Amino acid sequence: MTIAVETLAARAIDAVKIYGEGPAAVTALDGVSLDIERGRFIAIMGPSGSGKSTLLHCLAGLDTLTSGRVYIGKAELGGLDDKELTILRREKVGFVFQAFNLIPTLTAAENIVLPLTIGGRKPDKAWVDTVVDTLGIGDRLTHKPSELSGGQQQRVAAARALASQPEIIFADEPSGNLDSNSGRELLSFLQRAVSDFGQTIVMVTHDPIAASYSERVVFLADGDIADELSDPTADRILDSMKNLER
Repeated sequence: MTIAVETLAARAIDAVKIYGEGPAAVTALDGVSLDIERGRFIAIMGPSGSGKSTLLHCLAGLDTLTSGRVYIGKAELGGLDDKELTILRREKVGFVFQAFNLIPTLTAAENIVLPLTIGGRKPDKAWVDTVVDTLGIGDRLTHKPSELSGGQQQRVAAARALASQPEIIFADEPSGNLDSNSGRELLSFLQRAVSDFGQTIVMVTHDPIAASYSERVVFLADGDIADELSDPTADRILDSMKNLER
């Protein structure tokens, strides 16, 4: 099935990433092609060393390909210089990492709008208020990260990712450092960001329960796509993972 480019938030075409040279070379991505439709929640899974984090980093413009092409919207990342890439990441991409990456000297409110502040853009107060209310952190905005629990810090990081209304959010093990309750709350919010706000989210996770919150799971093995699931459940994901490991 051919998907119209206009409906894609991101895509990879024959993406190859090789680390090192000669006998020590390691092929992390071996010709991956992937279309990511707008307004969808996609999980990327695979065994350790399958290339899932490398794919996320290359899709997000945090790493460069050895060959092939990656697009965010209609912009080919390989055709951008460092300044253009920085602007694109700041204006069109949100990030939620396992490490919260909050600035310790800033309050939660200041951390949330930091990418907008750096870009000289004024926050859309109504939108930011909606995100803050949805995440339930309205009473923590004057607190610094050290005064917040891990779950609260991750919700602040999620609010920061959404505050600029990016075209796409990349999440790398976003619930990995959270207890089960906080993890479920965060994943439920990411689900709502897609269903209620039309956000596009690409999440790398090793956790079948986390991946079951997505609409589509892409499985990587040996640097390429090995399988896919639509409307996944934790049990179906586990079965697919077992088949990959065989």
